[in-house]
Parts: sequence; structure tokens; C-alpha cells
Amino acid sequence: MLSDFFPSRTLTLYLAKLFVTRILAVLVMLVLVLQMLDLLGESGAILAKPGNGEAQLWTYVTLRVPQLVARFLPYSVLLATLLTFWPLNQNSEIISMRAAGLSAHQVLAPMLLTALVVALLSFAFNERVVTRATATLKAWQAAEYGAIPKQGGARANVYLRDGDNILMAASLSGRGPAMEMTNVTWYRRDAGSIVQGQIRAPRATYAAPGWKLENAVEFDVQGARSKSLGTVILAKGVTPEQIAISKVDPDAENIFELGRSISALKAAGRRTSELEGKWWHKISGPLSALLMPLLGSVAAFGLARSGQLLIRGVIGMALGFLYFVIDNAALAIGNFGGYPPLIAAWSPFFLFALLGETVLVRTEE
Repeated sequence: MLSDFFPSRTLTLYLAKLFVTRILAVLVMLVLVLQMLDLLGESGAILAKPGNGEAQLWTYVTLRVPQLVARFLPYSVLLATLLTFWPLNQNSEIISMRAAGLSAHQVLAPMLLTALVVALLSFAFNERVVTRATATLKAWQAAEYGAIPKQGGARANVYLRDGDNILMAASLSGRGPAMEMTNVTWYRRDAGSIVQGQIRAPRATYAAPGWKLENAVEFDVQGARSKSLGTVILAKGVTPEQIAISKVDPDAENIFELGRSISALKAAGRRTSELEGKWWHKISGPLSALLMPLLGSVAAFGLARSGQLLIRGVIGMALGFLYFVIDNAALAIGNFGGYPPLIAAWSPFFLFALLGETVLVRTEE
């Protein structure tokens, strides 16, 4: 029954092969151009760190490329859809398929199946590669492109309250009692939140209780003088459990880690609607690739000699890019509490799925 929805095996493989090659070509082109532009902007900051050289530039590329692939894969599927349908229509291959008795849905079926496979691969790639690369890159940037944290669970710009005082760290790595902070600053404040002094240290580890700051230097604001303290233990009210829920970066955690973080925040009575929206979007985001053949199919049908092929292509591209605009807007509104997280993450997907199917059915008629 399902096989009746697809054209012949030969035609299915032919369309799928055309589609896959164009997806890869467009994706490689976009990633190469954007990576070169991004590297031009960041190379100065990377090379400004003493000891950095070509190896660090390649490290940055390996960490940045997965982010670019994840972000622009749906765009690549959209452009590949248009680049596949346009020649097929221009060369009257679509007309031949329709004359052979294939419906518009049957012509589109191989590309929808290919897009579904791409969406599944994208989801796996995001969860296994992109989240780790994002966490490492953010921690490296927080360290001003110095030494890359070797432990897992890397985070950047950690901000914690210790009573009236503040504990800040440029980066944090590890989990539980094995947590380690770098570029640490402890601000001593009075009851009016006025800073009385600060203690800085390049490294801090958990001392159970408190945090052991090594090679610490104290600066007294009132006396405008500094002195070396060696090793001190501060912030005894700050625990690794508090740090675990103090700052959750959904882009740097996979779907299972983010789920556990959301549960921990809920147990602590924190607001989690933004993180829940990002959790659902980890699924709906990669599935947007499935929409692109449907939205771009407007360029496939209709007579090429009517002179409207260019207009149809522009309409297909506009529908695809409009989806991304509305998807980002819905997610932003959901972050502010305007939509429930489930609605914010999935409503654009189903809205444009219905829109694309309406266009396709209209074309069929």
C-alpha cells in the first residue's frame, strides 16, 4: 500500500539522488563561504593570545563548522528543492511524469522521504556533535581563546550569589565535586550591594564546603590597594548543585541533559518555559527540513512556457524563508511567556505544513 504512494524504483532513486547531491552542494557552498567570513572576524582575537597559531585557527574551524551545518541545513534543503524542481520543470520532466499518470504527491514523495532521512540525521548530528562543539567553543571564548577546558560540562560566564556577595567565573568545567572554575572573581559587598573589595584567582576548585581559590589576589576598594593571599576558601554557601541549575545553556546540552536540567529547575521552583520551548524545538527544528520540499514544490508544477517559472521559484523561496522568520518569532514570543512552549515550538511547523499541502492540492486540481 505504501509503495503505491511512490513512483517506480528507478524514478524514486533518480529523484532522491538529484535531491541529495544538490543538498550537499548547497550546504558545502554555504558553510565554506560563511566559515571564511566568520574566521576573518575571529582570527584576530584568536591569534592575539600568546602561543596561538595555525593549529588554534583550525581548532576554531572544527568547533564552528558543526554550528554552521546545523543552522543552515534547512536552508540548504530549501534551496536544493528549488534547484531540483526548476530544471525538472524547465526540461519538461515533470510534465512527462504527470503524463505517465503520477500525481503531484507521487512526484514529491521521493524528496519527502529523502528530507525525512536528512531531518533524522540532522537531529542525531545536533545532539551528538553540535551541543558538544557549542559548549567547548563558548568555554574557549570565555577563556579568551586560551587553554580549552578538558573536562566535560563546560560553561561560560557563571554568575552566583553567595549571600550579599557575588562569585563569578569566566568558565566552568566538570560536574559535581569535580567542578573547576577559571578566571574567578569573588566580590565582597555590604548589605546595600556596594562592592567593598574583590578577590581574583586564575583557578578555583570545590572544597566541600566552599571553593578553594589558588594564587588569589585581594583588592580593597576603600584603601585602593591589593595584596596576595595565596590559597583561600570562600563562598561556602555555594554548592555544585546550585551551579548545576544556575545557568542552563540549551544549545550546549543534548535533549536528555536539557530534560534533566528542566526537572531540576522545576524542583527548585524556577521558571522553565523558555527551556521547555528550546527542548521541543530540538525536535521540531530538524524536522523543518521535511517542510522544504513541500513549500518549494510550487516551483515544480505549472507549465514552464507560461513564463511564470521564475515567479513560482521566488514564491517557493519566499514561503521557505517566511517559515524560518515565523518560527524564530514564535520561539521568541514563547520565551516571554506569550505562547505555551509546545505551541511556540510546533505551531509554525504545522501551519506551514498545512499551507504547503494546500498549495500542492491546489496544483493537483
